[in-house]
Amino acid sequence: MKKSVCSGGRTRNGFAVGVVSSVVLLASAGSVLGQYAVEVKRYESGTGFATEFGTGAGYTTPASILGEPSRVTPGLFGGPVDPFSAPYLIEQVLSVGTVGVVEVRLDTPVRRDALNPYGIDFLVFGAAGFVITNGDYSGGGITDGSLYRGGQAEARVSVSTDGLQYFTLDGSLSPILDAMFPTDGAGDFTVPVDPSLTPASFSGLGYTGIRAAYGGSGGGAGFSLAWARDGVGSPVVLDSVGYVRIEVLSGQVLLDGVSTVRPVPEASTWVLLGIGSLALVGWTRRGGFRSSQR
Repeated sequence: MKKSVCSGGRTRNGFAVGVVSSVVLLASAGSVLGQYAVEVKRYESGTGFATEFGTGAGYTTPASILGEPSRVTPGLFGGPVDPFSAPYLIEQVLSVGTVGVVEVRLDTPVRRDALNPYGIDFLVFGAAGFVITNGDYSGGGITDGSLYRGGQAEARVSVSTDGLQYFTLDGSLSPILDAMFPTDGAGDFTVPVDPSLTPASFSGLGYTGIRAAYGGSGGGAGFSLAWARDGVGSPVVLDSVGYVRIEVLSGQVLLDGVSTVRPVPEASTWVLLGIGSLALVGWTRRGGFRSSQR
C-alpha cells in the first residue's frame, strides 16, 4: 500500500518518501519471513509411534507438521507453548516410530547463507519440554536442564533439491531430534538457539532466564547444509534445498514443524544502509523530489 506514496516521486512530502524508502531498504537487507513445510510428500508412521493418553489415538495426522510450530495449545487445559509447556494435541504434532519416515516440501527453499546464525540453515521442532524441578507450576518454575519426553530416538535427516535425490546430513554433527531446544511460542521460529548451549546451560533457570539464553529464538534443533554427504560419505555442496526427510532408525519422535533460518546482516551492512537512508532523507529535505518533477 505504501508503494503509491513513492510512485514516480509524486508527493509533496519529500521527508515521508525518504522515511518509506529507508524502511524498504532496511527490510530488504537479508530479511526473510518465516518459511515452513507446506506439503507432506511421504509419511510412514513406523512402529511404536506415539499415541494419545486415554484414547489410544495415534499422532499420525500428516498435516500436523505443516505450517509454523505451535505457539498456543488450544482447549480447556491448553495455553501458551513455552519451554516448560510443550504442544501435545494430535492436531499439533506428528509422530514417527521405528523405521518410519516423513518427507516435507518447504514453502521457500532452505539456503546455505554465510549470514545464517551459527551456520544453521534450518530448524526442526519437536514436543519435548524442560522439567520443572522446584514444584512451582504456577509460573515460577525452575529447571535443572533435564527434559520430559524427547531424545528417545535415533534418527537420520536428509535433504534434497528436487524431492528425488536425497543427501544425508552427517549424524556425528547433527543434534538429537525432538530434544533440545524446547519450543518457545513467544520466540522467533527463524532464529536458532546457540548450539553450543547444553542442558547444563539451563540449570537453575526459570522462563525469563531460558528466554534470555535463547536470544529471541523460538527453539528447535538446528541443522546445516554443510553437513550434507553423498552415498559414500563425501561432502556435497548444496546452496539450497526444498525438501527435508526425517527417518527414525529406532525409538520415536514427535515433530511440530520445520523452518528455514533467517540470515542476519552483519553490523557493517546495517551501518551502510543507515548512511544511505540518512543521505536519502537529507536529499529529499533539500527538495530533491521537487526538483525532479520540474
